[in-house]
Amino acid sequence: MIAFLVYQIIGRRKENRIWPTRLSPRIRKLTITKRKWAEQGKFLTGRITRPETDRLPPGQHLVKNWPVLDLGQQPQVSAERWKLDVRGFVNNRRTLDWAAFQALPQTEMRSDIHCVTTWSRYDNNWKGVSTHDFLDLVDPQDEAVAVMLTSYDGYTTNLLLSDFASPDAIIVTEWEGKPLSEEHGGPVRLVVPHLYFWKSAKWLNRIEFLDRDQAGFWEKNGYHMRGDPWSEERYSDD
Repeated sequence: MIAFLVYQIIGRRKENRIWPTRLSPRIRKLTITKRKWAEQGKFLTGRITRPETDRLPPGQHLVKNWPVLDLGQQPQVSAERWKLDVRGFVNNRRTLDWAAFQALPQTEMRSDIHCVTTWSRYDNNWKGVSTHDFLDLVDPQDEAVAVMLTSYDGYTTNLLLSDFASPDAIIVTEWEGKPLSEEHGGPVRLVVPHLYFWKSAKWLNRIEFLDRDQAGFWEKNGYHMRGDPWSEERYSDD
């Protein structure tokens, strides 16, 4: 997932996409490049597999390191001033600070991650709050069918509630036994390992529960609304 400073972006719509007009040359170049990838279907193999039979999704290659995909614009958010705003179609709207979040049940998980730019990394060890426990706390209303994640840099991405609630999804504060680093989205990020990693928002600041699925930043720029790696849902069908 590549994060963007949305407060630098003033976009205009064209064919249901965001076309940035006030981006630095570096960000603008990357955004245009990734839109072209979507238009060209770059990296697509045409294969469909399942995680039960193929651990590595089609078109992916393994790496041992954890690549950092950003533009050098990493928001500096200390644990002391970090907050998570929960709003929308939930019965318990609230704003959690670091102490309140740490007081929730803590869970450890191990999972693989898969980036839409074709790298995958196996056996990542996470610690944080499972989305199952988080949902018990906020109690979504019957109308809720999706969530919109917003990062401290303004990046947004959407998830179906069923994907957010998946048993493998976790709101992470630690990786490999250490606090999650700033470059990888610390102090808090989401990890939804069964989807491409742009769906796992870094620097998590807000979770809004929605009564319909809505597109986030990359989803408005040609990328798939869901992002299943085993079905190669890299790009929109539109």
